[in-house]
Amino acid sequence: MRNLSAEQLAEKIAEGSRGHIARAITLVESTRPSHREIAHELLRRIAPFTGKAFRVGISGVPGAGKSTFIDAMGVKLIAERGHKVAVLAVDPSSTRTGGSILGDRTRMADLANRPEAFVRPSPSAGHLGGVARATRESMLVLEAAGYDVVLVETVGVGQSEVAVAGMVDTFLMLQVARTGDMLQGIKRGILELADVIAITKADGDNEQAARVAARELSIAMKLITSDTEKRRAPVLTCSSYTGAGLDELWEAVLQHRADLEADGRLTDRRLSQQRDWLWNMVREEILDSLHTSPLVREVAVDVEARVAAEEISALEGSHEILKAYARAVPGFSWAAG
Repeated sequence: MRNLSAEQLAEKIAEGSRGHIARAITLVESTRPSHREIAHELLRRIAPFTGKAFRVGISGVPGAGKSTFIDAMGVKLIAERGHKVAVLAVDPSSTRTGGSILGDRTRMADLANRPEAFVRPSPSAGHLGGVARATRESMLVLEAAGYDVVLVETVGVGQSEVAVAGMVDTFLMLQVARTGDMLQGIKRGILELADVIAITKADGDNEQAARVAARELSIAMKLITSDTEKRRAPVLTCSSYTGAGLDELWEAVLQHRADLEADGRLTDRRLSQQRDWLWNMVREEILDSLHTSPLVREVAVDVEARVAAEEISALEGSHEILKAYARAVPGFSWAAG
C-alpha cells in the first residue's frame, strides 16, 4: 500500500484487480493515521462510481444458516442472473487478537471460488452492533470495482440488526423453525426493521414446520401496526440445500427495491444513511483521539488506578479525563454539566 498512491489504487480497483481490491479494503479498515489519509483520498476518487449496487443486509438468529444461505443465493445470482456478488461478512472479533474467528470463506466455499464473487470476512473489532467500522467504506470500494450486488452479513446478536439496517437498501432477516417459542423470542423492534423475512431450512422433515412458522410470523407482522396501508414485510420459506424458494425470495428483494425507487424513498433512505454515517465518523474520530492522545493516556492510567482503589467515583474520573482532553485538543472546551 505504501508504494501505491490513492489515484493508482483507484485505477486498479476500476480494472477489477482482486488483489488491489483486497488491499484497498485493508486500507479503509486501518486505523493508522497515514492509512486513513490515503483512504479518504481513495474514497473521494471512487465516489462517482459507487451507489448503483443492490445493498442487502442479512441477519438472523444463530443457527439460521446465514452463511450457507449467502453461499447458495450468491451462486444463483451469478449463474442465473449474471450479477457480480460481493459479500462483507462481519465476524465477531477474537478478544485476544482482534481478528476474525469464524472464517466465512470456509463456510461459503462455492461462492468464494467463483471469479464473479468477492467474499471478505472482517472482524467487528468490538464496534456497536457487530458491524465493522469500515463496512460502509468497504462497500463503496466493492461497488467501484463493479460488484452490483453487495451482501452484508452480520453476527446476528445484540444491536447488529440496527447497525446493518442503517447501511443497506433492503434488510433481510433469516429465521429458522423449531427453535422453541419463536415468536416470543423475536423483539418487535427487530420485526419492524425487516423488509423481507425468510424461514430457512425448509426442506425434508422440516419443510412443514417452516411453513407453519412462516404463517405465524405473517400474523405477527399484521399485529405490529394497525395501519393497513403501511407495508408489511413478506414472510417466505426457502432451502439453501435444495434451492427451493430462493428465486421467490430474491424477487421479494427486487420488489422492495422497486417500491423504494417508485416513490423516491431510496434516495431519501441513502441520504439519511449518509447523515448518520457522518456523525458516526465524528464520534469515532473523537474516541480515537481520546485513546491516542499521550496526555489523555497518562491521565487515564492514573484515573483508572484511583477508580479501582475506590479513591474517586467513575463520574469524577470521567470528568478528569475530559478535562485532560480539553487541554490536549486546541479549541475544545468542556465543563461538567
